[in-house]
Amino acid sequence: MADSRLPPGQYIPRGLPVIHYGRVPPFRPDTWDFRVSGATASGQEHSFTWDDFARLPRTSVTADFHCVTKFTIMDQEWRGVSPAAILEAAPPAPGVRHVMIWAEYGYSANLRRSDFTAPGTLLATELGDEPLTAEHGAPVRIIVPHLYAWKSVKWVRAIEYLTEDRRGFWEERGYHNVADPWREQRYSYQEEPGEGPP
Repeated sequence: MADSRLPPGQYIPRGLPVIHYGRVPPFRPDTWDFRVSGATASGQEHSFTWDDFARLPRTSVTADFHCVTKFTIMDQEWRGVSPAAILEAAPPAPGVRHVMIWAEYGYSANLRRSDFTAPGTLLATELGDEPLTAEHGAPVRIIVPHLYAWKSVKWVRAIEYLTEDRRGFWEERGYHNVADPWREQRYSYQEEPGEGPP
């Protein structure tokens, strides 16, 4: 039964709402790149062109999608690149415990490494059988289905490996650092000790 899969306070809407902060960026394949920086094993930044990124191993994930604005979309099928492929192509240093996901216009969201490498997490380039649309985050959107969807950043351009946690865009503005929808972790005032940076 679908209701048993709904986190507390969520509902199933008609259609797939589009919500984002700021304008939709243009995608220019000839100049687009994807960077991995911070505490890399080599100490160097890694850079991938669009063609490089498109050649990385592909996989698919079917998962529910939970927005903090209280809607849930069931059984979304995403295709793209797994975090494991990124970790292999651009290995982190041993002390990395968190990542910052960077998007166009400086938008960001932080994740624990365990959330970044969770089985359902994906750097998605397709939704269903079609490439992502610009409004849904094309060309690359990270999907972290077990967390509220502000962690599923649209228009991803970089990953920064972190040895210490740091709040991202919405987390700095009062959203919960972890964002577990089953625990209704919506706002920073709900954080328990250890759930956010010092």
